[in-house]
Amino acid sequence: ILASRADLTSRKILTISRGPTFTPLADEPEYFKTEMHGWNRGLHRYAPAGINPPGCSQLCRTIESNPTSYRVSWEDRSPFIHTTKDGLGLLGTKGFRSARCNAPVREGKWYLEVKIVRGGGDRGPRDLGSEGSHVRLGWGRREAPLNGPVGLDGYSYGYRDKTGDKVTLSRPRPYGRPFASGDVIGMYISLPPRRQADIKDPADPARIKRERIPIDLRGQEVFEILEYPQNKEMEALMQFIKKSSNTTSVPSSATKKSALSKPERPAPVVRQTGPTLRPLPTLPDSCIAFFVNGECQGIAYENLYDYLQLRVHDTSRKVKEKKRTREGVKEHVNNPFDDGSLGYYPFISLFNSACVRINPGPDFDCPPPLDIDSVLRGNNRMEVEEDEKPNWRPICERYPEYMQEQWALDALEEEEGKVEGAKMAEVHKVEAEKKAQRQKKRQEAEARKAAKKAHLLAAEDDRFHIASISQPSPLRQSTVTPYLMDEGPEYSPTPNGLELVSEQNSEYGGETDPAGPYTRQSSPIPPDNFMHVDSVDSLIADTV
Repeated sequence: ILASRADLTSRKILTISRGPTFTPLADEPEYFKTEMHGWNRGLHRYAPAGINPPGCSQLCRTIESNPTSYRVSWEDRSPFIHTTKDGLGLLGTKGFRSARCNAPVREGKWYLEVKIVRGGGDRGPRDLGSEGSHVRLGWGRREAPLNGPVGLDGYSYGYRDKTGDKVTLSRPRPYGRPFASGDVIGMYISLPPRRQADIKDPADPARIKRERIPIDLRGQEVFEILEYPQNKEMEALMQFIKKSSNTTSVPSSATKKSALSKPERPAPVVRQTGPTLRPLPTLPDSCIAFFVNGECQGIAYENLYDYLQLRVHDTSRKVKEKKRTREGVKEHVNNPFDDGSLGYYPFISLFNSACVRINPGPDFDCPPPLDIDSVLRGNNRMEVEEDEKPNWRPICERYPEYMQEQWALDALEEEEGKVEGAKMAEVHKVEAEKKAQRQKKRQEAEARKAAKKAHLLAAEDDRFHIASISQPSPLRQSTVTPYLMDEGPEYSPTPNGLELVSEQNSEYGGETDPAGPYTRQSSPIPPDNFMHVDSVDSLIADTV
């Protein structure tokens, strides 16, 4: 993923994609294999992307790939469909494989031609089986698969070369004449004006919104897009068609009598437990018609299915958005809205070695009438005015129109990105200010805490100093141990007063202080022999 502009400094700013590399086929060198580009298959599709210049809010923008004209899409086709370098010649190599062109039809009346170079059962150099080469032509939506023929499901409408039948939902119906190699098939489609989105309805499928991620694919910048999925309503319709087309088996005549005698059990009632299916809307006044060598085959299909997505329930959409926001990583999500690529594409399906040549106009080999709708409805006017213009447009004019639509969406996303960037910058600024305020308050709180701690330590030191100064000397106790001279007599208390201690105790029997010639007595002394505390302190100091 191209995550930041720092990853793109060494890349060139392109206006035209590098495009694929062409490898010619050995047996038919006018057709080529294409490599070094993305293939729209499975869940994802790809579109060319170019790096935006510095200063833009978006990393990449939509660019073209050569040739810049209406043709088959390099990305939007099966790998088994080979092409010419101009993108107008197609060659098949396997069973039915398909290709779409590079711009859809979203409204209006459009026409193109397809020349059958090889088809109708003719054999090519690689057709070794019993079947030859066959072609089916028609119109298909984005959801139509590329690994099958047009008309496989309800997302496409086809016309068969072998029988001339029209095919949709895999059900062929009689329509026109068969066609074969050398025939020119005209393809006409008419769609009503595109419905505008309701600005008051945020879940309107007609809203324009693109979901794409720029990535590096084999050294090229491309947009990776999650392909529109097939909905369960169309799948249920296909299942209904298959069930209704199957015939019930006839019971054998050799049924046992015992089986006939048993009463038939009633069929169980099947209750629908799943979600209610949404209706499949159609486009009113829409139609598809085909021409063979300029001859109109009539209307093949009317009231086509709408190419917009079915409405998504608000609850499921909000859950997906919350999940995406919670994960915090840009990832692919199903887009319930129109990204500008929805519509009906010319859809070409080739079987075995069939090959065709697209003619997008404006010069056609078999030009159709100026007013195709009047011909389709049986109002064919023989007189034509000199300056009268056709009421349809050649499909070649659709490509530049489609690119202008994509570039307009690029400009809109750029403006929205700048507005969103300004909002994010303002949010980051507010968050930075709040963070700075929180940091300042935290520092002030830590400073107050440190000052309070220092004050408490200082007060503790002061109390300790005062206590050490005011603490009395160990000798200044209320009960003191007096010290007497050895020369004086030694007394001991008796019931009748003081009694002289024996000479033995005074000589060695008593407790003698080794530090001086004083004997410490444990008994009180008479008042006349009691020495004052200050005298004792001075005596001790002189001795030391």
